[in-house]
Amino acid sequence: MKQVVIIGSGNVATSLAHGLSARCVVAQIFSRQLFHARLLADAIGCPLATDDLMALVPDADAYIVAVRDDVIADVVDAVPDNGALWLHTSGSKGIDLFKGHRAHYGVLWPMQSFSREVVVALDDVHFFAEASDKKTLEHLMALGHLISHHVIEADSDKRRRLHVASVFSCNFANHMWTLADEVLGDAGLPFDALLPLIRTTVDKLSSLSPAKSQTGPAIRHDTQVLDSHLAMLDGDKREIYRLLSDSIMNRNPLDDNAK
Repeated sequence: MKQVVIIGSGNVATSLAHGLSARCVVAQIFSRQLFHARLLADAIGCPLATDDLMALVPDADAYIVAVRDDVIADVVDAVPDNGALWLHTSGSKGIDLFKGHRAHYGVLWPMQSFSREVVVALDDVHFFAEASDKKTLEHLMALGHLISHHVIEADSDKRRRLHVASVFSCNFANHMWTLADEVLGDAGLPFDALLPLIRTTVDKLSSLSPAKSQTGPAIRHDTQVLDSHLAMLDGDKREIYRLLSDSIMNRNPLDDNAK
């Protein structure tokens, strides 16, 4: 892959642009907002930025569609096939978005949490790849290996399951931290107090399964503590706490000898 065009300038596109610019030529950045395209292009030393899909560089080796899931099809429909490799970066959208529109196409999904403000080092990020044919898959895997040590073939169904798992492990976990931050804030306490606990919890997963790492009052069926916590909460915090506690207890019934 000598030249790539990145269509998008948001969370995923930003880290991909930085990662790829160190290993190949990022020939152009597209964004619906020209300011954002120029901002990202300038950050990686890319010479061209555009907000016009009809002005895309015509002879790049690969075109990476790193936009919101609901506008991928719009991009594909708007630009005619030029024979290059076209791919999107979504975990939840299938490969068929390109079918009938491109001769060589695929998906390269990085399973990671991205924010435009923070450039993520991609070397250890797991990328999951699928392509229209064997030869295209070889090119797609080679592109992935430019930026990551971990590129794994996975079809659309597997990616959707991975995406569900990532929502549980990342998005929902982050929401739990948001709720915890609010609980602490109500008491005038800093969220930083939880960081050592969070780090230890995550670090344990390198040697223990999540199920074996579970601690807390729910797995002990400590109803007195659970009830006292519920009494402190209201609204959705109370319902979420109850639902998660019930889920933990259902998966970890008390041993008959402990009842």
